[in-house]
Amino acid sequence: MKVAIIGAGKMGRWFTRFFLEEGHSVIVSSRSEEKLLKLARRFGVETADNVCAVKSAEKVLICVPIENFENVLKEISPHVRPDHVIMDICSIKESPVKMMHEYIKIGTTLGTHPMFGPGVQSIEDQNFILTPTNEKEKRYAKKFESWLEERRVNVFIMSPSKHDKLMSVVLGFPHFLGLVVCDTLLTYSDLLETKKVAGTSYEMLLTLAEAVASEETEFYTDLQMNLPQIDKIEGLFLEKSREWLNMVRRKDRSAFANRMERVKTKLREVNPNYTRSYETMHKILSAVRSLDSSLAV
Repeated sequence: MKVAIIGAGKMGRWFTRFFLEEGHSVIVSSRSEEKLLKLARRFGVETADNVCAVKSAEKVLICVPIENFENVLKEISPHVRPDHVIMDICSIKESPVKMMHEYIKIGTTLGTHPMFGPGVQSIEDQNFILTPTNEKEKRYAKKFESWLEERRVNVFIMSPSKHDKLMSVVLGFPHFLGLVVCDTLLTYSDLLETKKVAGTSYEMLLTLAEAVASEETEFYTDLQMNLPQIDKIEGLFLEKSREWLNMVRRKDRSAFANRMERVKTKLREVNPNYTRSYETMHKILSAVRSLDSSLAV
């Protein structure tokens, strides 16, 4: 099988390596000649423009930023055959899936979202979301699900709208929280000094904040601007922040303690083992410190 990968960014490179390791033939296209040249040198794969790549392959995986997605579809749609499978990996699903339905009239389309970044070494134990919307897509999604599960991937099938609702919490909210924390600490305190004396909880929070700030600006800006329900979860966070802040400002010890106990009770109902998270946090930071020490040697 020959796979056309449109986009030579980090995830395009990751899937190039993945499909090659799976024994498939790969052709890659990109608007960046520099990225294509580097990728060709690294993997020895064939490169081409978008149209030639699509024409020569059976499966097409579109790995471009969402602002470029529609232009790619417009370009390749006249060249899609009935036997083609066209998939995307956008982190938002409703609008890309609608666009695929608008432009791709023959062949099979499928919205997908690999819930991992280019830093992972293996697809094993990773999460992968598929968002079929009609019977043809559902039939192919079942086949693709089986193929992924053979490689020990955790597969979830859901509607594009449910995906986007979940991603507002799973992706959008942690990014928002990390950026706000980073912005707050840089404005309020001597960040280097606080890092020196940090306890476990602060170190974990700062790790999240710095990790988020290190991500690609373009990608996360798109995420914040396009997730349809992102303002609801972030707005709720601000409301809850004000409620907790008001208790602190009033020095209302009783109200604060009671609210914290209610949170614990609700959390226990959802996850009876939630207290293990404290131990998990220590293990994570211990692993990170060990990794940092080994890299420094």
